Amino acid sequence: MASGSAASDPSLNGVSSTPGENEYPSGFPQSICDEVPKEKYLCSNCNNVLNKARQTVCGHRYCLACVNWLVRNNKDLVCTKCKEEDSSVESDTSVLLTLDQFFNDAAINKEILDLKVHCANQGCPWRSTLKDFEDHQSQCEYALIPCNIGCGIMVQRKTLATHLERGCPNNKTTCSSCAGVLTQRELQKHVCPSSSDKKTAKADKRQKNNHSGSSKKKEPCIFSDVGCPFKGYADKVKDHESCSHVGHLQLLLDVTRTLQRTVSSSADRGQHESPDFLQPGQCCASLASLVEGEIETDGGDPGVSDKAFSLHDDQVELAVGQQLDAIQQRVQVMENIISALNREVEKTQLSVIALERDNDNSQQIIEHLETKVAELQQRLVRKDIRITSLQQCISAQQDVSYDGTFLWRLCDVSQSLREAASGQKISQYSPAFYTARYGFKVCMRLYLNGDGVGKGTHISLFFVIMKGEYDPILSWPFRHKVTFFFIDQNQKEHVIDAFRPDLSSASFHRPVSEMNVASGCPLFFPLGKLRSPKHAYCKDDTIYIKCVVDISS
Repeated sequence: MASGSAASDPSLNGVSSTPGENEYPSGFPQSICDEVPKEKYLCSNCNNVLNKARQTVCGHRYCLACVNWLVRNNKDLVCTKCKEEDSSVESDTSVLLTLDQFFNDAAINKEILDLKVHCANQGCPWRSTLKDFEDHQSQCEYALIPCNIGCGIMVQRKTLATHLERGCPNNKTTCSSCAGVLTQRELQKHVCPSSSDKKTAKADKRQKNNHSGSSKKKEPCIFSDVGCPFKGYADKVKDHESCSHVGHLQLLLDVTRTLQRTVSSSADRGQHESPDFLQPGQCCASLASLVEGEIETDGGDPGVSDKAFSLHDDQVELAVGQQLDAIQQRVQVMENIISALNREVEKTQLSVIALERDNDNSQQIIEHLETKVAELQQRLVRKDIRITSLQQCISAQQDVSYDGTFLWRLCDVSQSLREAASGQKISQYSPAFYTARYGFKVCMRLYLNGDGVGKGTHISLFFVIMKGEYDPILSWPFRHKVTFFFIDQNQKEHVIDAFRPDLSSASFHRPVSEMNVASGCPLFFPLGKLRSPKHAYCKDDTIYIKCVVDISS
């Protein structure tokens, strides 16, 4: 992989053929496919399965990311595959590629997204099609991700919280007693130097006594002195003390009130009977201090009941402190987990922004290419029109005659006869021909069902003078003899008819429009003789008509 600095240095163009890991993602690894992918599905640059395939004008395919990277880092870009197939291509400037010469290959993209794939993360059972692969990868529980606190350890996504809570050396908390910064493992073994040796000894003694006696006899609740009747084994007593805070506080309140009334009565009698009672002010101050301390410390935590009873036993105070330490540790762990999740969210947001930016760039490229495609389509339409015109000209040039003689071949005569009889197409013109290379431009007009006096009974054939390129230098009116031939394809008896122009008729004067009024033979050939068995005027549904202009006359 090329680093980010190498990719941006123009002097290093061509050193690496793939983007760096901090640039664009390239193709999908072949290893995720259930079957070996076909050659057409592989990128010509990174050799991975194509990701957003783009096709070049030479027919090879690249990932979109590879295209962007290659164009940005190569001044004179030549197709990698073409270079491998023919080394001389590299020196040919006519085959250099630009961004405009890469086109979205929608068909191959659709095929690729339907490929069967599986997750590459060890232990993950996920299988589906490639179109769902990236969504799965972003949330796969088996994916290895770096610890977000920066310890350098790669952990599976599903074990990140456990790692942060139990194993991360950078996940540290502060001891509430001595302010020491410790890891979770160190904190479990930590003995705070500020704790009282006496309290620790008492707690150990009590725990030892509880352990030895728990299996032998039932123990009373520590609030039994203030009226709690519960008795049970050590574990049951512990559960009871943890979930009976309200009742225990109520018992403490009753005892406190009774104590206050007793102290007040003793004070009224001079306080001679009971030297061991507290003074009223001292009693209230002690109780107030106890309640305020508990509220400020934990806001109603189960430790309230334990600490309240610390007036009777110092080891209860130690247990409360340990519970508070454990809660603080859990809070610290949760804060670290939330911090890690916040970093994941920030990374995701940055990825979304990058994807949106890439999408905007892609949309701009698509719009630019669509505009170019529209322009090319318009050019193709104009070229098609031009080609059609040229074909017509070529066809006309091939059929044209320059010696005053023209042989006209007409096919599908039966169909033409039906169209003429029904009035759909009563007449048709022959291609134009010339009396000389620079002579008169003329043609024939044929009525298969007749015209005028020959309508319905004869084939009518007329001679037409057209506006030509050389009319200004010709002698007018037209004076040459015209002869028509209806060819007998058995070469036995051709039908011949001829006429000389009427010089007074406008049909033979210089044309002022595209062509003059036709003039000729309305009774040229009887329709009844067209299918004569003795002759072959119409053979294979084809007839031949010949026109000869006598330019010598």
